Amino acid sequence: MRLLHTMLRVGDLQRSIHFYTEILGMRLLHTSENPTYKYTLAFVSFDDESKSAIIELTYNCGVEHYQMGTAFGHIALGVDNVADTCSSIRRTGGKVVTREAGPVKGGSTIIAFVEDPDGYQIELIENKNANNALGN
Repeated sequence: MRLLHTMLRVGDLQRSIHFYTEILGMRLLHTSENPTYKYTLAFVSFDDESKSAIIELTYNCGVEHYQMGTAFGHIALGVDNVADTCSSIRRTGGKVVTREAGPVKGGSTIIAFVEDPDGYQIELIENKNANNALGN
């Protein structure tokens, strides 16, 4: 088995595609529209779907906002330099939230949190410490 994708419901599909492709640097792999059931899907990833997990952005026609709830935490991305990535994200219109780049409380792993346009949090973990964040 392998992880295929994570689905996020979004309030504005084009705004979300812009964030994940232009600000985070993912590629739009493909879209799928279902007019009968009034939804559109966009699949984004850093690599081909046979090699990497994907984020499925789901837009349900007419729904512009979702409640976050308390069960979902965040998506985590490994990056070469968390501070530089935060600067780049901020420069291109993204939002650094919760915490700036720095060591995790009680450890040395460098992390930061950014937020997508719908309020989903994305943890940035410096690659040299990414395995530690996975419990390795």
